[in-house]
Amino acid sequence: MQNIVPMTRPILELRPGQHLTLTPQLQQSIRLLQLSTLDLEAEISQVLAENPLLERQDEAPSAEAPAESDRESSVQDDEPAAERETPVDEMPGSGGVYPDDDSSRPEAARPDTLREHLLGQLMLTRAAPRDVALAGLLIDELDENGYLGSPLEEILGWLPAELEPDIDELKAALSLLQSFDPPGIGARDMAECLLLQLRNPDLAQLPEAAEAAVLACARQICAQHLALLATGNAARLCAAVGCDDAMFRSAHSLILRLEPRPGRAWTVPAADYAVPDVIVRKTRGGWQVTLNSAAVPKLQINGLYAQMLGNQKESAHAGLHSQLQQARWMIRNVEQRFDTILRVAQAIVQHQAAFFSQGPAAMRPLILKDIAGELGLHESTISRATTQKYMLTPFGTLELKRFFGTGVSTDGGDATSATAVQTFIRQMVADENRAKPLSDSQIMQKLADQGIVIARRTVAKYREALRIAPAALRKAQAAAR
Repeated sequence: MQNIVPMTRPILELRPGQHLTLTPQLQQSIRLLQLSTLDLEAEISQVLAENPLLERQDEAPSAEAPAESDRESSVQDDEPAAERETPVDEMPGSGGVYPDDDSSRPEAARPDTLREHLLGQLMLTRAAPRDVALAGLLIDELDENGYLGSPLEEILGWLPAELEPDIDELKAALSLLQSFDPPGIGARDMAECLLLQLRNPDLAQLPEAAEAAVLACARQICAQHLALLATGNAARLCAAVGCDDAMFRSAHSLILRLEPRPGRAWTVPAADYAVPDVIVRKTRGGWQVTLNSAAVPKLQINGLYAQMLGNQKESAHAGLHSQLQQARWMIRNVEQRFDTILRVAQAIVQHQAAFFSQGPAAMRPLILKDIAGELGLHESTISRATTQKYMLTPFGTLELKRFFGTGVSTDGGDATSATAVQTFIRQMVADENRAKPLSDSQIMQKLADQGIVIARRTVAKYREALRIAPAALRKAQAAAR
């Protein structure tokens, strides 16, 4: 006798759950704070072109302005009397006409930023909305070289606990980001960056990658022996990897074809284009921080449209009411962005007052957590408010990130910042005898003579951060010259 198994019927049930969702206002606020001043201006220009409810204050018509058609005819009838903005080609010294030589023409603007380039690829994926949101957050954390600036565990701590974020989800979002162009994007260090490129399918087009053994050797060098490769000791490297000289040369040639900074193509030199967000001036009361008025967009709601909508039912013009709300968000978020930058800059100046009087060598230890705790903000907010934001100081225009650094103890019991130590190291190397460059041990001893006691490996770390080659390589470069 067979047992009859009753068939189960599908049951529809509701299960409460929480998912990662960012409101449009919050997304815009985070994005605007992350942007540089130049990128912010481009973002606002795009919004102004799409939203008629938003306008610049200097473009606003007066209360007694005539109708649009009447105003256009009056300008045509009385052109000389009308005030108009002077075109660029009519300004004194502009010339107005470029010669046939293309070298004198201004360089064409880049069509998009690295962030826009990556977001465009993200929108073409079929990833779930939660994965898209997480990948978007990771894109905002990339530095100018295309590296992920913060550990995944730290980013996980920034997310609200009620959203139940998972480290595995962040890892999946990072894997998605690392599959984008340019190869190597989203790496956490140079080794990972080069390894990502060595897994790129386009690599097969290079002659050095045709041989599997060469490719495996290059991967082993990048994964385990980058520091040894930097010394230039080929014999020692061959022994460590277990390859002959010919194999090493082929692998080295392949590595040299890789891009250690994937975001380089989208990087604008800060020295040429950086616009200071804040200005520091010496006053009788001390150092005063003010916003750079030239960098702050002046926006307002179009009064005519707002008045018309105020007399209409919202259902009659739902689209325009939505644009009115978006315009208000933009104004509020722009104001909040610059208010946050100003508050952070003021706190930095208070902590680094010695720098403004004495220079980089007087930089004090300072970490993001110090400013975050003082202002009641999250460390991620401080990070965004100091990335690609610049301060005009008596010692030049500096990125706000430059004012942060860990502490290094001295013989006197005080602490100096890593930035100050790096300044000393840079100056020592600049003044050294090129034929007999200073070793890391000699630099360590010179710092000790000034009361700064640090280990030789710490000197090597700071030297590498300054992109200063080891003493042996500096000596070889000097001899080659």
